Amino acid sequence: MPRTHERPGLRWVLARPGYRRLWAARTVSQAGDVMQLTTLALLIFQMTGAGLGVSGLALAEIATVLLLAPVAGPLVDRWPRVAVMVGADVWRLAAAAALAVRHDDVAIVYALAVCLSAGSVFFSPAANSLLPSLVREEELVAANSGIWSAAVLIQVALAPVAGLLATTAGFEWAFAANAASFGLSALLLRGMRSGEAPPPVTTTTMWKQRRQALGLLGRDRLLRALAVAQALAALSAGATSALLVILAADQLSVTGAGYGFMLSAIAVGAFCGPLLLTRLGSRARSPRVLFGAFGLRGLVDLVLATVTALPAAVAALVAYGVGTSVGSVTFSSTLQSHVPERLRGRVFAAFDLIWQSMRLASLLLGGVLADTLGIRAVFYLGGLLLLAAALTGAAAAGRSVRVRRGA
Repeated sequence: MPRTHERPGLRWVLARPGYRRLWAARTVSQAGDVMQLTTLALLIFQMTGAGLGVSGLALAEIATVLLLAPVAGPLVDRWPRVAVMVGADVWRLAAAAALAVRHDDVAIVYALAVCLSAGSVFFSPAANSLLPSLVREEELVAANSGIWSAAVLIQVALAPVAGLLATTAGFEWAFAANAASFGLSALLLRGMRSGEAPPPVTTTTMWKQRRQALGLLGRDRLLRALAVAQALAALSAGATSALLVILAADQLSVTGAGYGFMLSAIAVGAFCGPLLLTRLGSRARSPRVLFGAFGLRGLVDLVLATVTALPAAVAALVAYGVGTSVGSVTFSSTLQSHVPERLRGRVFAAFDLIWQSMRLASLLLGGVLADTLGIRAVFYLGGLLLLAAALTGAAAAGRSVRVRRGA
C-alpha cells in the first residue's frame, strides 16, 4: 500500500491483482481495436476505392454510439460490470471471427463493423465505472494513466503491423488476430475479483434510470461544466483531427513522411502527458489541470493555423498530445471520483453520447468550412472552441468549489 506522503505511481496500482487484470485486458482489447480500425479502413478503401467509403466507417461508429449509449448506460448500472465487459468481448470476438470468414461483400463488412462498435459501446462505460472499485481514490490518476499509456504504445506499435499483416498475409489473418485479442481479454476478465458492490435490485424502467443520470448532470455544477467542455471540445476536435492531413498538405506543403512525423509528434506528447500527471500527486485532478488541458489544445490549434514550417507544427503537436492525454486521464478520474457508483455507467455513457454527437456535427461542418473558407479557418475556429471550453469549464468548476467550501 502506498504511504500517504508518497505519490501513487503505476507500480503501486499494478501491485493490485484486480487492476493488473483490468489493465492487461484493456491493453489486449485496445490491441484488437487498433487492428480493427487499421484493417477495416484498408479493406473498405480496397473494395470501394473512395475516401467516402472509409469515412462511412467513422459515421457508422458514431451512429452506433448514438443508438446504443442510452441503453448501455442503464444496463451497465443494472448488471455486474465484469460480466458486461466479458459479454462485450465475446460479442466482438464473434464479429471479428465472422469478418475473418466473410469480408468479400461491402454490406457485410459494414454490418460487422457496426457489431464491433456495438461491443465497445458497452465495454467502455463498464470498464470506466469498474476502475474505482479496484484502486483507491488517490490512485485513480495513476490507474488511468497506466491504461492510457499502454493504449498509446499499442497504437504506435500495432497500426503498422496490422497494415502489414493485412496486405501480406491477407485480411483474414488480421481479423483472426483481432478476434483472438478479444478472446484473451475475456479470459483475463473472467477470473477477476472486482470488489465492487452487487448491483442494486431495481424495478424502475431504463427510461427512469436515464432520467436520473440526466438529472444529476443538470443539477451538479461540476458535471455541467464537464458536459459543456466535452461538447465544445468534440465540436472542435472532430473536424481538426480528420482534416489535419489537409492542413499538412495545403499550409505546410508536406505529405507522406512529413504527415507521419506530425502524427508521431502527437503520440509522443500523448505518452508523456500521463508521466507528467503522476508527478502532480493530488493536484492532478484540480480544475486548473483538467480545464487547462483544453486550453493548451486550443492554443495549439491557433498555432497550427498560423505557422508554415514543419518543425514548428511538430513541436506544437507534441504539446497537443500532452493536452489530449492529460485531459482524458483527469476527465475520467474526476468522473470516477465524483459520480456515485450506482450512476457511473449512465454518466459515462451520457458523456460518450455527447462526444459522438458533437463529433458528428464537427465532421459535417468542418468539411463545409474547409471548402468555403479554407483549412486555416477550421483550425482557428477549433482553437477558439477549445479555449471557450477551458474558460467556461474552469469558471463553472470554480463556482462549484466555492459552493462546497461555503456549505
